Amino acid sequence: METTLPLPPGYRIADLVAFHGRDPEAVAERAGPDGLRKGVLLDGVPTLLDIRFDGQLARCRIDHDGPAMPALQALAQEALLNVLGLRIDPAPFAAFAQDDPVLGPVLARQPGLRIVQSATVFEALTWAIIGQQINLRFAIALRRTLIQLAGRPHSCGLLCYPEAPDVARLALEDLTSRKFSAAKAETVLRVARMAVDGSLRLDRTRDAAQVSQELLAIKGIGPWTVNYVLLRGYGYPDCSLEGDVAVRAALHNLTGSTARPTLLEAQRLLARYAPHRTMAAAYLWASLGDKSTPVE
Repeated sequence: METTLPLPPGYRIADLVAFHGRDPEAVAERAGPDGLRKGVLLDGVPTLLDIRFDGQLARCRIDHDGPAMPALQALAQEALLNVLGLRIDPAPFAAFAQDDPVLGPVLARQPGLRIVQSATVFEALTWAIIGQQINLRFAIALRRTLIQLAGRPHSCGLLCYPEAPDVARLALEDLTSRKFSAAKAETVLRVARMAVDGSLRLDRTRDAAQVSQELLAIKGIGPWTVNYVLLRGYGYPDCSLEGDVAVRAALHNLTGSTARPTLLEAQRLLARYAPHRTMAAAYLWASLGDKSTPVE
């Protein structure tokens, strides 16, 4: 199946490349200035999202290793919106914060910044669990291990990021023997098995409060993980990431405070950007070193 999506003026291809091209071994994604090729399991079917940039257009080919049923095609279309970062429009935040003394100057230097997402909610959730409280390089290595253990190959040669049933079949020692901490391994397996048995829903039909309540009730998941999943998985526009170390470091730098803000202080500072706190987080990440994309 082929489809063409218009890209908004000033679309920042570099944001997509930075997020999806983090793994130097490129086992599931190959990203560059010309486009992105990403493997992902959708409803149990190995699927390739092949995106090529052509001016203000994204020319997308969706290649399923199986019958392209309408429900599967719909999932692939949703995944395209996610990986291209087209779910959250940054324009309302730009209008809201253009005169803000903290983020206004960052926004002026980096117009058009947008939130690039994981292809699926499950991918965002497992990545958030894997990446919490460890350095990015090690987190990427653990993510690669999960893909190699539970993913399946697409006929193009890329591995496909796994779905919950694929991860749920793993044993704890499959992960802990490959440098996962016991706590991370247990939480990854817990959420996968809950998604399989239906006690955890990962659809986009509910509001952020319902999703947050359900995720926070799961052992091993805290507020930072929840907000990250709301941002990178669901694409909700008002996620507050006061628990993120980089967000608090950026607030410290930009406000000129004598010390890094506490969780409560960061929460208070971020409240001024509601209902656009997701984009506020993106610009706070980007302000670190004045880079053009979030570091997470």
